[in-house]
Amino acid sequence: MFNDQITVQAIINGEKVKAERHEARENPTHPEQIAGYAPINTREDAVRAIDAAHTAFASWTKVAIEERIERMERAIQTIKAAAPDIAELLSREHGKPLYDAEGEIGVSLAWMEFACQNAKDVLQNEMREDENGKTIIAHDGIGVVSAITPWNYPLSLSTIKIAPALLAGNTMVLKPSPLAPLAVSKVVEMIAAEFPNGVLNLVHGEADVGVELTSNPKVAKIAFTGGTGTAKHIMKAAADTIKNMTLELGGNDAAIILNDFDVNDERAMRRLVISNFLTAGQICMIAKRIYVDRSIYEQFVEKYIEAANKWIRVGDPFNKDVTIGPVNNKKQAEFVQSLIDDATAKGATVVKLGKVLDKDVFEKGYFLQPTVVLGADYNDPIVVEEQFGPTVPILPFDGDEHAIELANDSIYGLTSSVWGDEEHAIEVAKQIQAGTTMINTAAVQGLDVRFPFGGVKQSGIGREYGKEGLLAYTDTHIINIPKKGELPYIPE
Repeated sequence: MFNDQITVQAIINGEKVKAERHEARENPTHPEQIAGYAPINTREDAVRAIDAAHTAFASWTKVAIEERIERMERAIQTIKAAAPDIAELLSREHGKPLYDAEGEIGVSLAWMEFACQNAKDVLQNEMREDENGKTIIAHDGIGVVSAITPWNYPLSLSTIKIAPALLAGNTMVLKPSPLAPLAVSKVVEMIAAEFPNGVLNLVHGEADVGVELTSNPKVAKIAFTGGTGTAKHIMKAAADTIKNMTLELGGNDAAIILNDFDVNDERAMRRLVISNFLTAGQICMIAKRIYVDRSIYEQFVEKYIEAANKWIRVGDPFNKDVTIGPVNNKKQAEFVQSLIDDATAKGATVVKLGKVLDKDVFEKGYFLQPTVVLGADYNDPIVVEEQFGPTVPILPFDGDEHAIELANDSIYGLTSSVWGDEEHAIEVAKQIQAGTTMINTAAVQGLDVRFPFGGVKQSGIGREYGKEGLLAYTDTHIINIPKKGELPYIPE
């Protein structure tokens, strides 16, 4: 098991780099406890990491795909062996229950294995030949990738970038969030150990490090998961050198409950509750606003609260009875509470859900008891803003067209869900503006790493997961060999 106060370090060109300053990462369940320490690297450290990756790219991009896959598969086995310790560390620094941390590791490994199994077929050169000649379609590595990852799912949202980037022949510098830097650093360390020096580098730090990673001319691609506001700054920083980008950003995902949804279906109702409150609501693709056909609204609310009260148990993440832990950090907890307070002040009804298992722990940590908000206006902040916490508004709609209008009335378009008769739900789903729409399920429960994931509108650019997630880290290179070599209409 990792030490209770583990200290992680930067990895540059295969070596651990000591820093002059470190930042403590508190345990959000017990804020008086320190989960560990992460370095505060400098902009100069970021430059060194980028230079190392740039140098390594020249040789790494020439390595056969079979060797790249073999190295990644060895890293997967190392992570599997350490999974129990990684899960405990993640729970301690993040606040997510142990089962949730284990689930994140599972998703990460599933994607890495999919990437290894499919990389050779997806990334190999394609030859096309006809009467006009031959064409080779090659998928070349892009170069140095800067990866910047968030705190809510630090492992899966890092490996979603690392695996395809390295398999495609790129090199990488990764910067994790200071709000969950420990477990992901250990995982990056395990992966980096299986690759040549400089192929995978790790830096921590403040805004100046992020600026370097997004503006340095040696960086060819940026892979970022996080807030839409931050993404706008990243795009500006990258503009001078026209960098390739994959951006997975914010979402305010709508769940539409149609008039033919069975409110007495306990399993379906439980899936919906989980899609709202898993990881204390701190998931980009979680259902953040529920629209219910007015004809079943009252029944739905009653059954929803009943299902929520059965599943939600708030407390210490290491308590096996707990389903929801604390919010990751004080700032986020205060923001979510401010949305709830605003809704209350405007006349909405706030209903607390579930049970608090240990009141002493609850009072000391960054806990919020999950709530449902009834009677909010369609334009209230708790409806139109991404809460990213354990609260959800439920609002009525009048007919399918109204529901579609409400769902699409957002700057975001990451995921959505439609609940009801399958055929009816599919027809409504086709009209939703989102990267993914799920039927009778939502959030992580409907995630499949075999298929591309990403958003529309201000929820992002590009796709991750699936074969598209592998190709996102390549440049398409056409090698054309015309049979005659001359255009037929050019005179001799």
